[in-house]
Amino acid sequence: MVSGYMGRDCRWFFKGFVWIFGVLCLGAPLADSVAEEVNVYSGRKEALIAPVLAAFTEGTGIQVNLLTGDADQLRTRLEAEGRNSPADVLLTSDVANLHRATAAGLFQELDSELLEKRIPSRYRDPNGRWYGLSVRARVLAYAIDRVSRTELSTYEDLADARWKGRVIVRSSSNVYNQSLIASMISAHGTAGAGEWIKGLVANMARKPQGGDTDQIRAVAAGEADVAIVNSYYYGRLLASETDRDRQVVGSVGMFFPNQDDRGTHVNISGAGVTAHSRNRAEAVSLLEFLSGPLGQKLFADLNHEFPVNPEVAPSQIVSDWGSFREDSVPSAKLGEFNGAAVRLADEQGWR
Repeated sequence: MVSGYMGRDCRWFFKGFVWIFGVLCLGAPLADSVAEEVNVYSGRKEALIAPVLAAFTEGTGIQVNLLTGDADQLRTRLEAEGRNSPADVLLTSDVANLHRATAAGLFQELDSELLEKRIPSRYRDPNGRWYGLSVRARVLAYAIDRVSRTELSTYEDLADARWKGRVIVRSSSNVYNQSLIASMISAHGTAGAGEWIKGLVANMARKPQGGDTDQIRAVAAGEADVAIVNSYYYGRLLASETDRDRQVVGSVGMFFPNQDDRGTHVNISGAGVTAHSRNRAEAVSLLEFLSGPLGQKLFADLNHEFPVNPEVAPSQIVSDWGSFREDSVPSAKLGEFNGAAVRLADEQGWR
């Protein structure tokens, strides 16, 4: 079963006390009478990850204790807990968060043939400290009645003056946009990326506000003609059964930019085993399950993302979008450029 964390810290503390008592009094750890378990800190919402973890427990008998929260807060908590942390796995969205956790020394290196076989190298850390588990594209959502698909081409083109007052996007404080900027740095260098941000900001129809779904709704409401969003937000609206959401997707299309050059920017959600994991074997088993056929199918279908494992087919909604060219820059490289991306956004006024 998947257990929530509220009230579980005391139980973890008690288990740690019993282990220490056994070492001091008996010279060896006491046998752990509690069933096998793995403790997960997740920056992804419980509704998106709990069903997958439940399937893991059903297949392995390993209980999963889940704590969900803000990615930055979970990372800070892990740092503060240090060796005393009960966490075995940190699962989060976007390579920027994975990179920050790596820089803080929160992951340990793994050597898993299954993970290396199932997950393409560009979606995992070169040293085995984290692994991508799902892929999402940063796409353009556009007003069908005001924008022709032939008008759309690249991210770079959105900085052209003809888009003035027509583009919206959420704040640059969000890691999705930081990683998009990182991809621009990879393609055009710091100066080129800075010029692009300057042009994009000049063309914004309003100050950045809300999340990606809010951007899509705003396009449908006529507040802008084009928005930059993650693909799965559009997928969620397509899967919705509410009249409001049907009306939104009925008036907003989705476009994969940069198909004639480097490809559309993609990012990942991913996870790693924590540096001080006390249930390492169980943690590795969980990551291997999440990269396998069932884990990938559940993980991708729940949130309408692309499976990171190329052997697993995406959901029908995602399949209907067709194939597209991906930017091939390694995820780890995007993480390395995160600091520069944040500075550029601030310098050019993308708040």
